[in-house]
Amino acid sequence: MKFSRQTRSKRSLKSILLWSLVPTLLLFMTAALWLSNHQLRKQIDLAYDRSLAGALRSIDHQISTVSGGLSIELPYLMLEFFELTANENVYYRVMTEDGLADIGNQQLPLPEGPLVSNQPRFYTAVYLGQRVRIAALARPMDPPIYNNIGGRVIVLVGEDVATREAFIESMLWQSVERDIVAVLMIMLILVLAVLFALRPLTRLEQELEDRPPDDLRPIEDDDIPAEVQPLVKAVNLHMARYERQARLQSQFLDDASHQLRTPLAVLRTQLGYALRESDPQEVRMALMAMGEGLERAERTANQLLALARAREASALDDEPEDTELVALAEDIVRVLYPAARARRQDLGLDCPDGAIWMRAPEWLLREAIANLVDNALRYTPVGGVVTLSVRRTASEIRVMVEDNGPGMSPADIEKAGVRFRRGKAGKNTSGAGLGLAIVDAIMQQLHGRFLLESEGNGCRAILVFTLDMPRYGSLPARKTKN
Repeated sequence: MKFSRQTRSKRSLKSILLWSLVPTLLLFMTAALWLSNHQLRKQIDLAYDRSLAGALRSIDHQISTVSGGLSIELPYLMLEFFELTANENVYYRVMTEDGLADIGNQQLPLPEGPLVSNQPRFYTAVYLGQRVRIAALARPMDPPIYNNIGGRVIVLVGEDVATREAFIESMLWQSVERDIVAVLMIMLILVLAVLFALRPLTRLEQELEDRPPDDLRPIEDDDIPAEVQPLVKAVNLHMARYERQARLQSQFLDDASHQLRTPLAVLRTQLGYALRESDPQEVRMALMAMGEGLERAERTANQLLALARAREASALDDEPEDTELVALAEDIVRVLYPAARARRQDLGLDCPDGAIWMRAPEWLLREAIANLVDNALRYTPVGGVVTLSVRRTASEIRVMVEDNGPGMSPADIEKAGVRFRRGKAGKNTSGAGLGLAIVDAIMQQLHGRFLLESEGNGCRAILVFTLDMPRYGSLPARKTKN
């Protein structure tokens, strides 16, 4: 059973079409052939019967009862002509219904059942050991004979059916031969049409097989049938996703190798120095330096992973969740407050009393806001002020991080979001230049706007979410539980 299922699963579209269309066509054409032959036989029988009816009427016109008896002037020339036409023996019989008068071939059989006056009846019977086609007609005698008022005269004309059957058989065979040729031609046209219709699919298969593994260009669908274009579009969409995924993975590997190679090399050097040093104080200082290097490497790795996740579109394929921004801002300030306190910085929160709901993944919003706050803390000098605020208007939601640090030049603002780039104010701080790049990537995924403003000292980073965003947007205010 397993083998049969595997066999069916490997059947081509070509074989499915041919095996479904050809037998159906054969069945239909066979039924049409039988019907046409049946109609042909009826038409030939009708033509012969009309000829037989003509002879019947001719004989009936020659019957006379005027003399008081039954007489007939038999048209021998007419019968001879009819025999030549039929190519067979012709028989006739003229009789009264009571059988008192009987002329002609008296053994020619009568039909079963009574005859209707003036309506010819056609039937087949056996006469002299041969099958004979007979036409019978009954009509009232005018005048009647033997005072038999209401009596009728019956006229029978018959012919052998051998010639008729031979002619019918000949015509049927000609019809069958013609129909078989037509069926074969139709089947040939059908097979060629299926093969021609599937040529674009064959070319598509050949094109994909001939492509190198790294060729992820979209498939051209100009000459593809309309029924197959949805499949081609789906394949192109899948290839585009795969190409984007491969590009993101390649970029992540490049970024990771670029940013982690130097810290690891420094750590290896510091480790070698600590192993060679015998002074405990020097070993301690080397270990502390290694700890700082590990911290920077860990932060860089986490930022690289966050950037990769932010750029990964498939992370947003699930149903979006609802996030409460005020509670999220409070949690971010609570987590980063120890770092601000260590630098004697004032980290504040300015939010409304009510809740502000946002339809977006919580982890993306947390990454964006936390990176802005962390970036502000790093660039703000000791004793500075950093404020995180959340505001909602009738048309948008704004999350703003403001500091009184050295600010940013117009050139730095223009190039903000480029990974591994740090502005002039960042030369005296540690970092990999990934914070704003992460924020920019997240806002692109959320279809929001990322704005930077700086006038002299201080900088203001703003995340703007509008109500008409295509997938994510703000939600009506909700009541919070006490």
